[in-house]
Amino acid sequence: MTSSTGVKWDKLSFASTLYLYPIIDTLLEHAPVAIRDELQLGLQEALVNAAKHGNSLDPSKHVSVQYAKVHDAYWWIITDQGSGFEIPRECRVCPDDGIDIDVMGDCGRGLFILHQIFDQVHWSSKGNEVLLCKRFSRWSNWLTWCQGIWFSKDTMAIS
Repeated sequence: MTSSTGVKWDKLSFASTLYLYPIIDTLLEHAPVAIRDELQLGLQEALVNAAKHGNSLDPSKHVSVQYAKVHDAYWWIITDQGSGFEIPRECRVCPDDGIDIDVMGDCGRGLFILHQIFDQVHWSSKGNEVLLCKRFSRWSNWLTWCQGIWFSKDTMAIS
């Protein structure tokens, strides 16, 4: 599917299941190796939330994912067929605020993981769709910088 902006969005849909490895492999097929493990964790969290919490693992309900690479970012829109959710108050607390992450429960940990991994996390007003974005250009710039230092012919002293 191509949007009016010329961006080609791929789409896949699957019955609610927790067997997500082939789906995640497809979604990360072209992702940079340096951030693939991190993205795998984040997408797994979002897809499990959609299948388990959104669709109650009902095999007659589907999770759909639209995904695209746009310039220096990867985008995913994950939608379930559930009734949505309102983020409970305890899930709005960020562990950086001094709250012990173990006290937050599963909801808090899951949302915390999404916000730590992705550069943008936006929920639809209904709460059954999440848009995730991960920029990767900063990684290529960082890798280029590190390679320049590691493979430099000159020796640099750091005091």
